[in-house]
Amino acid sequence: MRPSLAVALATSAGAAAVSVKSLDDVCTLANVKAALPSNGTLLGINVIPSATTVNAVSSDSTTYCNVTVAYTHPGKGDTVTIEYAFPEPSAYKNRFYVAGGFGYSLSTTSTGGISYGAVGGATSAGYGALDGVTVDEVFLAGNGSIDWDPIYMFAYQALGEMTVLGKNITPGFYGSDSKIYTYYEGCSDGGRQGMSQIQRWGKEYDGVITGAPAFRYGQQQVNHLFSAEVEQELDYYPPPCELEKIVNATIAACDPLDGRTDGVISRSDLCELNFNLTSIIGEPYYCAAEVSTSLGFNFGKRSIGKRDDGSSTTYQPAQNGTVSAKGVAVAQAIIDGLHNSKGERAYLSYQIGASYTDAETEYNNDTKQWEMDIPSTGGEFVAKFIELNADADNLDTLDGVTYDTLVSWMNQAMFRYMDSLQTTLPDLTDFQSHGGKLLHYHGESDPSVPTASSIHYWQSVRGIMYPDLTSKESLTKLRDWYQLYLVPGAAHCATNSLQPGPYPEDNMETMIDWVENGITPTRLNATVSAGEYEGEVQRLCQWPSRPLWHNNATFDCVFDKASYDTWTYEFPAFKVPVY
Repeated sequence: MRPSLAVALATSAGAAAVSVKSLDDVCTLANVKAALPSNGTLLGINVIPSATTVNAVSSDSTTYCNVTVAYTHPGKGDTVTIEYAFPEPSAYKNRFYVAGGFGYSLSTTSTGGISYGAVGGATSAGYGALDGVTVDEVFLAGNGSIDWDPIYMFAYQALGEMTVLGKNITPGFYGSDSKIYTYYEGCSDGGRQGMSQIQRWGKEYDGVITGAPAFRYGQQQVNHLFSAEVEQELDYYPPPCELEKIVNATIAACDPLDGRTDGVISRSDLCELNFNLTSIIGEPYYCAAEVSTSLGFNFGKRSIGKRDDGSSTTYQPAQNGTVSAKGVAVAQAIIDGLHNSKGERAYLSYQIGASYTDAETEYNNDTKQWEMDIPSTGGEFVAKFIELNADADNLDTLDGVTYDTLVSWMNQAMFRYMDSLQTTLPDLTDFQSHGGKLLHYHGESDPSVPTASSIHYWQSVRGIMYPDLTSKESLTKLRDWYQLYLVPGAAHCATNSLQPGPYPEDNMETMIDWVENGITPTRLNATVSAGEYEGEVQRLCQWPSRPLWHNNATFDCVFDKASYDTWTYEFPAFKVPVY
């Protein structure tokens, strides 16, 4: 039998000892039911007390109370199940923690906050998300018919309701009315989910950490098809080894531009300004035969294996040749980004030096030729979310598709999901005025969600919230509560095997210090995990300043307008603002 966790706190001299509640005291069905809100008092939802379950969980590493709560939206006939993990009272630090998911998934675990002394939660969203059901599996009621409830629940509503309900239960559970500090942490679509909470439930959160947010769904998901469309337009399907050579040669050429030769492009802006891809033409490449994995938009280069997230595993024969002018033309067009037939920019693209993941081709063993491989990250989105084909997992072909087609798809998706998946509302007044803090980071060599996507949103927030201030004044205001960091060489939500650069490891500790102790960060700790400088802790520069190394040992955070301008985009191909 698990021993009691009760302890006594000594009070002032002569006062009686006060007994602190143990997990045995609070982890009971009666205690949890007493803490549930009355129906009609919270968010218009009705809690289902009879569905509540409670059990204590104890292992070598953690002890907590696992609580299941269910509720319904009156008139909808739905049931939403939430799992909460309450730390034992002696470990609870007046915190609530929300973890992001990935791809089309919400988080399925409630225990991510235990190590921080935080209550955590995970929600079914009413469609089985706790069991790993993804929204792309359930949002179509049939061909051509959208069931909007899963879309809105996935987009922002489920996490917001889970947070509000959990924070409402927590004081009664512990018998404490102390302030609850509420945190969020997530990357990729988990980053988008974090932005959704800031934009829709801003007053509920004190500290939010978002990595490489996959927001601006209309543009972001269709953009996964752009690289394949470039190959179709230029009628050239480069062997993957040729693209890999272009990437590696770019890294080698641009690595020293930041002042340090360490295998990492810390200044992709300087690379864009000073390096010409045509200089790679004629360089030899060779790759042995192998089985390779094309990654979906949730994973960095460290992720391997076949997943249901848009990744695929294929056979590649040995490849031997020299970089061609056509191969460089494909790479340059991808870096330049999508434009319509009038030459108007429609979207941004990946930074020079990022892998050409979306452009990877597949080998046809019958024809002995390299052919187009349509990324399912973009193909499924078009087939399901735009064409509303419930049975499609990808597009079969891009025949007849042009750059204008891609722009049209982006425009259609942007308007259809403007109030749900787009997630780019730039007015964050509720979050900011409540005292919320936002730590936003993005790998500079992200091959899935373009790094400039985060910068464009940061610029949108700055312009919307501080339109009448000077550049210096608005930057000073923004830094007080919204900080953006680019991670040199990093891929998508992960380190990059092609560039042994740093990666932030202790974001939550930084955020807790900022929120609870008033220690405003000026730079962000990031640890190098491989290569010559493995173990080195680099303090990343806060955007819009950029690193410039001296003597391979230290770097300054500098600003120059020419570099900044390479990150700045307008999208005249669309008739409405794209934030």
